[in-house]
Amino acid sequence: MTPLIVAGVSALGLVAGAYVRVFAGGFGPVGHPGEVRDAIGVAARTPPVPRSPYIAEAATALAAALVVWRITGAGGWVTAAWSYAIVAGVALALIDWRTLRLPDVITLPSYPVLLALLAPSGRLSGALATAAAFASLYAVMWFVHPTGIGLGDVKLAGLIGLLTGAIGVRTTVAAVMGGFLLGALYAVALLVARRATRKSEFPFGPFMLVAALAAAALPLE
Repeated sequence: MTPLIVAGVSALGLVAGAYVRVFAGGFGPVGHPGEVRDAIGVAARTPPVPRSPYIAEAATALAAALVVWRITGAGGWVTAAWSYAIVAGVALALIDWRTLRLPDVITLPSYPVLLALLAPSGRLSGALATAAAFASLYAVMWFVHPTGIGLGDVKLAGLIGLLTGAIGVRTTVAAVMGGFLLGALYAVALLVARRATRKSEFPFGPFMLVAALAAAALPLE
């Protein structure tokens, strides 16, 4: 993949990130009917201009570049699935970080979208297996410790399992381990800084998503 193409995709990611930032800002701590419609309406009326602190824009641009650089070898349909997931994933990370929720109106419709995109790739069976395993693991943790893992995390785990499983089992394992590692490091940092206690809650979705993206940077299996 030529540097020019990667740079072009990154530029598109900056524009998409500006829309994602505004869209994610339309979600609050408590969901309400029509919140997706309202968020889309506001994003559609907002010029796609990156704004400080540029977190959404930078995250979308970097993720888009990574997909083009590393994942295109898995095929066009897998790349398309990951491209959709970039936009949805950055939105979910922003919403979860600010509101401690992963809205069903984003996670649940993402299942049929990803299934439709992965179906022609020839990798759907493996993706379904890893999705079931990933989601089951999180479901058990939610059942055992519901204050630490939410149902939104369980639903997100299934989506990540689909995406990483379309690349390979090793990618899924790296995503699982990476999410736990990043979350643990963040929790320890909060405890050391005395900004939280052992009973404090913090968003876990962003760490799951970052770990999945990092796992995708591994060499293709």
